[in-house]
Amino acid sequence: MKNGKISVLVVDDSALIRRLLTDLINGQKDMQVVATAPDPLVARELIKRHNPDVLTLDVEMPRMDGLDFLERLMRLRPMPVLMVSSLTDKGSEVTLRALELGAIDYISKPKVDIVSGMTAYQDLIAEKIRTCAAAKVSAKTQVRQAQEAEHRARAVASSSHQVSYRSTEKMVFVGASTGGTEAIKAFLIDLPADMPAILITQHMPENFTRTFAERLDRDCLLRVKEASHNERLLPGHVYIAPGNLHLEVSRSGANYMTRLLDTALVNRHRPSVDVLFLSAARVAGANAVGVILTGMGRDGAEGLLKMKQAGAYTLAQDEASCVVFGMPKEAIALGAAQEVLPLADLPARVIERLGQRINRV
Repeated sequence: MKNGKISVLVVDDSALIRRLLTDLINGQKDMQVVATAPDPLVARELIKRHNPDVLTLDVEMPRMDGLDFLERLMRLRPMPVLMVSSLTDKGSEVTLRALELGAIDYISKPKVDIVSGMTAYQDLIAEKIRTCAAAKVSAKTQVRQAQEAEHRARAVASSSHQVSYRSTEKMVFVGASTGGTEAIKAFLIDLPADMPAILITQHMPENFTRTFAERLDRDCLLRVKEASHNERLLPGHVYIAPGNLHLEVSRSGANYMTRLLDTALVNRHRPSVDVLFLSAARVAGANAVGVILTGMGRDGAEGLLKMKQAGAYTLAQDEASCVVFGMPKEAIALGAAQEVLPLADLPARVIERLGQRINRV
């Protein structure tokens, strides 16, 4: 920080966007734009000169693509990056790739012709910059990723022979926010194909969740899809809460079903982790395992506590492996988590606990 303020470098090829972002960021008392750059090559020199706390980065720019620059940056000089892009179907794929490469968060570009919403946008980008400044960032290397995958595979293999997963009663419920896209992938990627149904709420816009589910489906043994309303929950399937809709579990006779709700925001979010976890406590009880992962805020903490009180087994990601230790920290403070583990150890522990669950209809 410089002068007690979060220092920000804005990188965008549009002079108008650079000026607008500068004005919005400098309007906050705890942050300031130390420089702006029209492309990554200029940004590279400005990073050396100013050593900013946070970088805002556009995707489509001259001389070097934003993703190419991000990949090099996170390998050679890792720092908190906030992607600024248009939230379109095309942009969602690109933005998810940016998160995969190490960006902390993302936000849509400000719409310069809509003045009425600019105050809300200013508050949102300021919140995301604060989150980025507080986040943990480390170099993304192929060696480290391979080591993590090998560790997860060994951990899962050590537990998977102990249990049989096929069940229409047992379920896993997962909640995450900032840093959650990669944490969820790490959690799911080595789970076996015959796991019980897994329901996930990740804070994400509505035009991102389908793309997110499709990317996970390509990488995982499990079948991953964006949840639809009133569908039966099946073993071997993962259901992602759609953006802008709450996801709940409900019961219809002997079957567990999804339920999507277009109701009020909870903890400023829709979908909300608390909404999912509270439904798990009501409907699934001791047949559930709850997992809360990296994220800013406290969404999911109360719900995880209710799950624990209803007989579910509850776990939280530990601080060292979180990008942002907000949601897990709040859950731990409430006594909602029965275990706190590194991300790499969570899949095997969930498998082990599923083998000990007792079906209660």
